[in-house]
Amino acid sequence: MVESPGRITLWGIEIFVAAAEESSISAAAKRLSASPSAISQQISNLEAGMGAILLDRSRRPHQLTKAGSIFLRRARSIISEASHAKAELAVQDLTKLTKFRLGMIEDFDGNITPKLLTELAKEFSGCQIQLETAYSLKLQDSLEKRQLDMIVAADLGQAQDWMDVYPVVKEPFVVAAPKGLIKQNGSVLEQLLNIPFIRYSSAQAMGQSIDAHLLRQRINISHKFELDSYHASLALVANKAAWTITTPLGFLHAQRFHAGVDLLPLPMKSLTRTISVLSRSGGFDQMPRHIASLIKLLLDRTIVADMIKEFPWLKKDFCILET
Repeated sequence: MVESPGRITLWGIEIFVAAAEESSISAAAKRLSASPSAISQQISNLEAGMGAILLDRSRRPHQLTKAGSIFLRRARSIISEASHAKAELAVQDLTKLTKFRLGMIEDFDGNITPKLLTELAKEFSGCQIQLETAYSLKLQDSLEKRQLDMIVAADLGQAQDWMDVYPVVKEPFVVAAPKGLIKQNGSVLEQLLNIPFIRYSSAQAMGQSIDAHLLRQRINISHKFELDSYHASLALVANKAAWTITTPLGFLHAQRFHAGVDLLPLPMKSLTRTISVLSRSGGFDQMPRHIASLIKLLLDRTIVADMIKEFPWLKKDFCILET
């Protein structure tokens, strides 16, 4: 037991939760952009305030004590309530919001993200907007760890009870093949199987979704390349080195290679994904819905209609969704 009394602070509780989830002082420090010594001191202060040792720092990785396990659930509730209180105060007058941490899927980099940030800057003139661009799995992890306030990411059936989800757009998975190489009056899949395949990284949600779909269809495609970049993949396709499975937004993300690429329907059962605005339940009131509406407006103006005009077969599965 720790005998000397200490002060319990919200910051100390946030640090304890980070250290408990990371099982490491150094990892918690990196997550919270603080020094390991500051993290360690705050945990000591919290333990003094609680009158109990919460984290066994003599073990690697660090482990919660019995008291720490009991307190962790309460600590998460305290942080959640504080976040909700902050959100409720902010939505009373969103113009007074001082900092907003937004995560965006990289697919929106070139077309949607700059326009969205411009609109948000106009609405929240006194607010500092912090943007993180990453893959969907990383964004969801950052949202769960409260490193981001809101994210725009692919929703692949991984929504959890603590999330509010506002669907934005549905898009199909499609084939990107070397220009003119595939004759659509023949067996498209048979032709593709004679060309090297670029597998999307299995470490990413999109790659996992494609792999699972091919497995369900009992289609075994050996791959010559495994990449996690739209640009690198479409560069190889444009150079007639391989083909890949991507999405319309992924195709748009690498516009400079379009002249050397044919976009074709998936020559098997269709597969789609949904991109949504996700936030912690109860946070920021109507703001997630508002951001979803802005994105849908931008998509309608700049992407969806033009893509369907160029590729009419996309109409069935490439569409803006009702929230």
